[in-house]
Amino acid sequence: MSYQVLARKWRPKTFQELVGQEHVVRALSNALEQQRLHHAYLFTGTRGVGKTTLARILAKALNCETGITATPCGQCSACTEIDKGRFVDLLEVDAASNTKVDQMRDLLENAQYAPTVARFKVFIIDEVHMLSTSSFNAMLKTLEEPPAHVKFILATTDPQKMPVTVLSRCLQFNLRQMPVASITEHLHTVLAKENIQAESTALQLVARAASGSMRDALSLLDQAIAYGAGSVHEAEVRAMLGAIDQSYLFTLLQALARKDGQALLKVAQGMEERSLSFDAALGELALLLHQIALAQSVPEAIPTDLPERGQLMDLASQLASEDTQLYYQIALLGRRDLSLAPDEYAGFTMCLLRMLAFTPGDTGARPTASMPTRNTEPVPVPPIPAPPPAPSAVPEPVQKESFAEKLQVIQQAVAETRASQPVATAFDGNWRELVDQLKLGGMARMLAQNCELTEFEGQRMRLTVPQNQKHLLDNIYQEKLRAALKEHFGNQLQVQIESGVANATNTPAQQIGREKAARQAQAENSIQNDPFVRDLMESFGATIIPSSIKPLQQ
Repeated sequence: MSYQVLARKWRPKTFQELVGQEHVVRALSNALEQQRLHHAYLFTGTRGVGKTTLARILAKALNCETGITATPCGQCSACTEIDKGRFVDLLEVDAASNTKVDQMRDLLENAQYAPTVARFKVFIIDEVHMLSTSSFNAMLKTLEEPPAHVKFILATTDPQKMPVTVLSRCLQFNLRQMPVASITEHLHTVLAKENIQAESTALQLVARAASGSMRDALSLLDQAIAYGAGSVHEAEVRAMLGAIDQSYLFTLLQALARKDGQALLKVAQGMEERSLSFDAALGELALLLHQIALAQSVPEAIPTDLPERGQLMDLASQLASEDTQLYYQIALLGRRDLSLAPDEYAGFTMCLLRMLAFTPGDTGARPTASMPTRNTEPVPVPPIPAPPPAPSAVPEPVQKESFAEKLQVIQQAVAETRASQPVATAFDGNWRELVDQLKLGGMARMLAQNCELTEFEGQRMRLTVPQNQKHLLDNIYQEKLRAALKEHFGNQLQVQIESGVANATNTPAQQIGREKAARQAQAENSIQNDPFVRDLMESFGATIIPSSIKPLQQ
């Protein structure tokens, strides 16, 4: 007997065996049990999600010798012949090769005759969107009022190309793309029945490459079994699919966490030597960064049985959440622009260098390292002309050295005074005005505007963030706000930032919001009381749209 591919051998024969389409199965099962049958069904969805399979199961449910049921027996002649594809009252038509109106008319003439042996004559028209406009027009009347013994089941991957007049006459069901977890579980079940050994990670790679299509997943699984000589292993599946070994990606992210540019380029060179796809590498890198972001925000979302869970959690602790989001965006944009790069290697390495260069919180590490050298050295003194020699004068070298030493002592005293300067007492408690004076931008300024000053005594300041804004309490933003306050008041200031009441009302953001609302209300009141506007409303029945009124900025 010739070998039968897995996609055909393990095609579902009942609603219970169908994977990933529970919403459609539930609706059809309830309709069959309650005998609420429609005359035309339309199944839509991408390739390989079960449209034709579902149509055949529905045909069995309608014609099973045990009666109309959601659980066809699978043993009667109608069920077995439908499974074998030779049931006389089931007509499957490929609309892609039968697009002419004459062929559609022949089909509709056949629909007028009673079924030979079955309860219903079922017409399955696959890829129905390929029919011509004339064919659609020819079937409209029959599709709307078919004979009682006829059921139409249409399937398409592109319902947008179908006339709305046809769509309105059908009961439409949208089949979803299957999640990776469902595909992986089904592949495990198939291989267990086939007595084939497989690694879980390898099946996840196959499921991910299938892009939501179970048929594609089973076809790739057939290929992986042949490639692995009767078994399915991760390394062989990666080689077959051209997928990137995860070790490269983990090494890249560890190098990014260390800010090690040399290690990044070394890994990229190794990938180029093995002729790996950099487009696939950026896609896998973005997927890995997504998992790291999940581990940082919702650790429970990472499955405990995931083989690389330990490495993910380690990277999640090494990378800041800000870095992870930025790397993810750079990877997506780099993959989009990879075709514009001089070559893939240059585009990939440029992505890595961009991640290294634009890391948040690392603004100008090299300039900062050189700043203390400039600030702590004495200010160069221009040469002073030597006075005319006199017997009682101090020698010129001693005068220059003494002047430089005095200047250095003065500078050191000024620096110490600034460092130990007490907190300014001129602060009147106006936190909103103080926020405007601080040199803050971005998220750090947003944090300051959503803080409420709850305590200020001497060298101690306490800021409270409402519960609905506690997501702003990132360590990086807090440090920027503390640094700005210390620069304003002095290094001795102690700043405490904490989460407080559910919804504060005295933060600068709340004050600005109230003022804006007051200005808007005043503007709307002015418009409504304007004599000219009132005349328009009375004479022409005009109405005022409040959202179109914008107060002038003063």
